[in-house]
Amino acid sequence: MSYKTIVVHLDTSPTAHPRLETALSLAKRFGAHLTGVFAVFSPDPRSLYVMAGTAEYYREHEERRAERSAALQRLFHAELRRAEVEGEWIAVDESASFAVPRLGRCADLIVAGQDNPGDAESYVGDLFPENLILSSGRPVLLVPYARNDQTTGSRILVAWDGSREASRAVHDALPFMRAAESTTILTVNGMRDGGSLRIPGADIATVIARHGVHVDVVDIETGADGSVGEVLLSQVADAGADLLVMGGYGHARWRELVMGGATRTILRSMTVPVLMSH
Repeated sequence: MSYKTIVVHLDTSPTAHPRLETALSLAKRFGAHLTGVFAVFSPDPRSLYVMAGTAEYYREHEERRAERSAALQRLFHAELRRAEVEGEWIAVDESASFAVPRLGRCADLIVAGQDNPGDAESYVGDLFPENLILSSGRPVLLVPYARNDQTTGSRILVAWDGSREASRAVHDALPFMRAAESTTILTVNGMRDGGSLRIPGADIATVIARHGVHVDVVDIETGADGSVGEVLLSQVADAGADLLVMGGYGHARWRELVMGGATRTILRSMTVPVLMSH
């Protein structure tokens, strides 16, 4: 298995260009076709016309966005030519929370961005990354908005707890692992999980090793109140990892998304790209 079709979500935020660079680098590495999906949030103009002076604001705002979209489209095609990568640009009018999962289901990997509460242009819908992970059925590579390391996948840390989601993530990340300098399987508190047995990290490491990947196994002990998400962030920093692989835990409950604690922590505070599968 390899990534031969990659979808990257693009918008008018400042992080769109670095996200495109990450996706281009991966498409070049894996010989993949890259589809750029441009989808932004647009307020209903009818809700603004009832407010004095907002109609003109809405028109100017849409013009600025159209200019940014055209500039990003030109950049996208120029970068494809420079990287000698095949691809296409798709601009959609529908909600990103519907369009990106729909188009991503026909891809091997989806690249998207972490929510940035300090940038209004990065907002494309409520809980967009969470919805994408839970509804696309494909591995999602989330790129942090505050990113320093320009490599992705040379030093991999895998969060393993024996769950269905973790198993999906491990196998979805195999193309990265085959090319990585190092891969570490990390378990937190061994096999303990409410008294039930977990598959130990050594077992999944053996499976991965049969794919020609050299794997190390590490187990971290925490107290009863220890946060698994905080442990993962700490281990990413200590190991110098540039990719975290983990299951995305959560479910929809009547108009509400309920995400697992570690998933929430990583989505909020990630420091390196994170590959999540549900």
